[in-house]
Amino acid sequence: MRARAGLLTVPPVRWAPLPVERVERERAMPYFPLASRRPVRDVPFVPTPQEVVDDMLRAARLRETDVLFDLGCGDGRIVITAARSFGVRSVGIDIDPERIKSCEKNAIEAGVVERVRFEQQDLFAADLREATVVTLYLLPWVNLGLRPKLLKELRPGSRIISHAFSMKEWLPDRLLRVMNRKKVLYCWTIPANVQGRWNCTLRLDDGRCREAVLEFEQEYQTVIGTCRAMGRDMTLERVRLVGPELCFTLPEHRPGTSPVTYQCRVEDGTLRGSGRLAEGRVMELGLRARRSI
Repeated sequence: MRARAGLLTVPPVRWAPLPVERVERERAMPYFPLASRRPVRDVPFVPTPQEVVDDMLRAARLRETDVLFDLGCGDGRIVITAARSFGVRSVGIDIDPERIKSCEKNAIEAGVVERVRFEQQDLFAADLREATVVTLYLLPWVNLGLRPKLLKELRPGSRIISHAFSMKEWLPDRLLRVMNRKKVLYCWTIPANVQGRWNCTLRLDDGRCREAVLEFEQEYQTVIGTCRAMGRDMTLERVRLVGPELCFTLPEHRPGTSPVTYQCRVEDGTLRGSGRLAEGRVMELGLRARRSI
């Protein structure tokens, strides 16, 4: 791949939701058992069209502080475009030594060698902890095999963009049709772990602090929760988890009170945030919690 000098002009992504029937069909699609899948080195090299590369990187909402890892980097076009057009540090990983040689040659021609590196190794052995964005164009059973590794090694808030293939039960946060709706991108944000019980101090609308217990059940980014405070058990409403950011609404905790919506951040086993009253009444209500189970 030869690159022209200067930055690419990346067109805006045209996003459109997939029809419901396509989503259901994707969920029901059979996957090869991991025990019988072919070795990762046998994933064929099929270049991603440059238009889809541009759309993948725009969908990742790249920032200059990001570090992008492309797993199965092929000729390096995603890594090179990310470095050249978005200014981010990028890493390409591929098991094929010939592909790595091609990547390094293309990076020299594109003038981005100082912002990229390429590693020849098995995807499952790679250390992904540095990555804040991961791009994939692999195969369904490879995505599925990588799923636990991605969830374990990537920090909450990191983004994953997969061209063409999903991760089965882990439903994407966004499904995008690109390249005149001919291609599909699956987009995830790594969720924080909020599963379990949290000992909590809530400041309510009367200005007083109350001891409470929050309890969450979690499956990927889907969370349900309860709160026990003032001798009452309440089901939390509108619970939403995006990366390390957790939002939920505490319903009326006694007659005549208003629901309170809390916006919190999960970090190092703690939950901190503030709440706002409904109906336009603005009052900062602090929340502090620490995981107990």
